[in-house]
Amino acid sequence: MSDELNARLRAIVGAANVLDGETDMAPFLSDWRGRYHGRARAVVRPRDTAEVAAVVAACAQAGVAMVPQGGNTGLCGGATPLADGAAVVISLARLDRVRALDPDNDTLTVEAGCTLAAVQEAAQAAGRLFPLSLASEGSCLIGGNLSTNAGGVQVLRYGNTRDLVLGLEAVLPDGRVWDGLRALRKDNTGYDLKQLFIGAEGTLGIVTAAVLKLFPAIRTRATAWVAVADPRAAVRLLGLLRAACGDRVSAFEIVGRTALGLVLRHIPGARDPLAGAPAWTVLVELSDPAVDAPLEAQLEAVLGEAVAQGLASDAVVAASVAQARALWALREDISEAQRIEGVSIKHDVSVPVSRIPEFLERAGAALAARWPDIRVVAFGHIGDGNLHYNLSKAVADDNATFIARTAEVNGIVHDLVCELGGSISAEHGLGQLKREEVLRYKPALEMELMRRVKQAFDPAGLMNPGKVL
Repeated sequence: MSDELNARLRAIVGAANVLDGETDMAPFLSDWRGRYHGRARAVVRPRDTAEVAAVVAACAQAGVAMVPQGGNTGLCGGATPLADGAAVVISLARLDRVRALDPDNDTLTVEAGCTLAAVQEAAQAAGRLFPLSLASEGSCLIGGNLSTNAGGVQVLRYGNTRDLVLGLEAVLPDGRVWDGLRALRKDNTGYDLKQLFIGAEGTLGIVTAAVLKLFPAIRTRATAWVAVADPRAAVRLLGLLRAACGDRVSAFEIVGRTALGLVLRHIPGARDPLAGAPAWTVLVELSDPAVDAPLEAQLEAVLGEAVAQGLASDAVVAASVAQARALWALREDISEAQRIEGVSIKHDVSVPVSRIPEFLERAGAALAARWPDIRVVAFGHIGDGNLHYNLSKAVADDNATFIARTAEVNGIVHDLVCELGGSISAEHGLGQLKREEVLRYKPALEMELMRRVKQAFDPAGLMNPGKVL
């Protein structure tokens, strides 16, 4: 059966685009963090939607599971095949065309294999902005961003990925193609089917193209790195900024001292922007399409008020594009610095913005009571209530023992998140990592409805099995 299927797949996409040797498949069988390692019958690399549809139809007729994969930069094992080797990995990387640009409608139609950076560049070439921005934007693919409902650093102003999509094209689990590439901001003709695919992590079908919203290009920015008294002060500073600057506040990121310390230790050229090693800092960015917007003056005025109120003690405002990029690099390099440092117990959680300080205080106290020498790496998108809360120990042997207590640690963190009205997955998805964990927190009725949706789209259970559900 495997030989017959692989022969049929070669006939569809060409022999060079069906990989079945261990060495050739290896890059597609492990996740970015190296936590998950799977096996596959083959890795197939279709070139367009028609080939994706034919590949899916062939697999469905053979009763073979499929794992859609984008840039393979996910953090929850959602694009990694299971260890049973029963599935075919379908890589979308060759679907990399920009299909259409409509500047009057402010829309861009792209295929799923375009990198996020390429989408941003296409928008920029037309004098527009596609605002989704992630540290992995040079390698992650827009199809993966859609399938995980990626967040990033500008959710505060522009929303998550699902807020940036007008239409989708998707291949269903039986090989049929749903053409939902509508470039409409108003379409009140029933269920909004595209929203089912966004965030579904490839369990309902394979996204092959999308119509994306564009915005006016940003021509003026002001960026600052600010020492704040504590997370409560950070939340109050956010309130001051939004009251004074409105939607010009495009990013507001919090960085704990331990997180910054890892960057300074492991990333060449990283420099601390402030003296005194403050325990908490925030990275603030204002932006505006106007060339002459007085953003720097506005930012300095708000920071001056924050200092007067005791919310902030020091700040540096970038005096050039290069300085702004250096500040952003400190934030964006945290994940890479953590990977260099070693394994940690990672959490991608969200709570209401107003309860971020309470979460940090209570979670830190509960964990320190159990493990006094615990190391907390806390950072993330405080402006939209999303924290990356990662835990480890500094000594390798102690850390290995600590990692073995992951379930206990997760219980402490996630129970508190639930109590505060939050989510155990803010932007990374469930994948394999949180598939079982979510059962503790999501109401039974919600899980039942999710399973019904899965059954309706994929009754044979062939699309990305073992993920989400």
